[in-house]
Amino acid sequence: MQRITLVFASAAMSLLLAACGGGGSDSLGTDNPGNNTGQTEPPTWTFNQFPASSQFINYCASPRTGTDKYNNNQPYPDKVGTAMHEKMWLRSFTNETYLWYDEVLDNDPTQFDTVIDYFEQLKTNQTTASGNAKDQFHFYESYESFQKEAQSGVATGYGIRWAAISTSPPRNFTVAAVEPNSPAANAGIVRGDKILSIDGVDFISSDNTAALNAGLSPEQSEPHNFVFEDKAGNDKSVTLTSVDIETSPVQNAKVISYGGKQVGYVQFNQFIPTAQEGLIEAFNLFKTQQIDDLVLDMRYNGGGRVIMAAQLGYMVAGNSSLNKTFTYSTLNDKRTAEEERTEFESRAINWAENKFTTTSLPTVTLPRVYILSTRGTASASENVINGLRGIDVEVFLIGGTTRGKPYGFVPAQNCGTVYYTIQFGSENAKGFDAYADGFIPSGASSSGEIGLSAQVPGCIVADDFSAPLGSQEEDLFAAALTHIDTGRCPNVAQFAPTAQPQYQNKEHAVTLPVYPLRENAILMKPKEPQ
Repeated sequence: MQRITLVFASAAMSLLLAACGGGGSDSLGTDNPGNNTGQTEPPTWTFNQFPASSQFINYCASPRTGTDKYNNNQPYPDKVGTAMHEKMWLRSFTNETYLWYDEVLDNDPTQFDTVIDYFEQLKTNQTTASGNAKDQFHFYESYESFQKEAQSGVATGYGIRWAAISTSPPRNFTVAAVEPNSPAANAGIVRGDKILSIDGVDFISSDNTAALNAGLSPEQSEPHNFVFEDKAGNDKSVTLTSVDIETSPVQNAKVISYGGKQVGYVQFNQFIPTAQEGLIEAFNLFKTQQIDDLVLDMRYNGGGRVIMAAQLGYMVAGNSSLNKTFTYSTLNDKRTAEEERTEFESRAINWAENKFTTTSLPTVTLPRVYILSTRGTASASENVINGLRGIDVEVFLIGGTTRGKPYGFVPAQNCGTVYYTIQFGSENAKGFDAYADGFIPSGASSSGEIGLSAQVPGCIVADDFSAPLGSQEEDLFAAALTHIDTGRCPNVAQFAPTAQPQYQNKEHAVTLPVYPLRENAILMKPKEPQ
């Protein structure tokens, strides 16, 4: 089976194609010392001596001016500084908060050309039991990009989620999903379409990767001509112009009758504040229709806010989950006093004021749930799997092995860049957190007994883009329905693929193999109501 990588088009980050031959916070993790005096003399690095990060924050080589439209038009906290100030802040912040700070080499910051070059090596080099990198989630983005997506789920692009089946010639980029009402949707692009060319450049074999990347990762309002091949083998030529798209994190909520049961289905793509209303509507539908089983399609859900995962856990499990641990966040040995327990959450959140309300969430109170998964299922999505298993709700995994991220962070902003560096681990109520290589569908039937491990009862099924998401003919959903009806996996799913698919939600300028970015768990808990 070919290796698959899922990417989501973004102007801020770009995927390099290979040519022929080749702790609880309610805001960004920042601190303003309240001093507007600049410092033009760079600080000095001394091996293994770490001044407080507050000494360096907001001293910027290129300070922003004016006011922050995302923060009540408050003046930016930036002051005149140097690149060395920014590097020293990253160094001290890492030493203070990084989960594995004692595994980070204290290299001389002056030996790195840019702040980003220095940041990228401020992580552990150790590996998991399978030999994968222990930290595959170390990344950054612009403050503007972070705020647009964090507040309203806005991303720049065409509304296409790509499956990068091959990034080197012969290339194969297939449409995995299309955002409703996006430029791609309006042009008739559908799941399963494959790229043949971009702006007249042969996508499959051309060495002109600059032109291809320009089309895949456009700036806002850029038009590019694409030729696609549909599933019937027909060509279709379209011009797509990139726009800021407000993504739809909750889609296709429905109830169907199957095998004499009422089955609820919902496609859930991201744990962001704008998802709450859609989840409430979906679970009100499921509650009204008195569903017998639930299928949560989180195959492309790379994570988000932990507290929303705790809400979803309650909506599945109901009152039996109240006052029980959903996840326990473990920190490094300097911060154990800050470790925090998050319970299953039954209250809606007023995200405009960042506080809990007294409004109760709907729940279906089920003893089991089916979750559709791929390597794009990560972090907060995996928290849902782990949290429910921690209170003995049966979870059946249909699809592929999840990403493997029992970690998270509080995004930290400095000088216009938001940094993501692993700060906490996640355990469930039984203390289980050993899924750094992902949760694995076991192939067991519903009567199979599997202990609390990374092996989860379920069926291994390839995500083959054969039908629209939410269709009963789509392979993962069809397998879940078969299991609900018979307690067994369908014959097509009896054998594991030879290679696990790799998924990613956004592109980033990296050499192969690409790695996931927007797969994250963010520990940002709202305030209690007054």
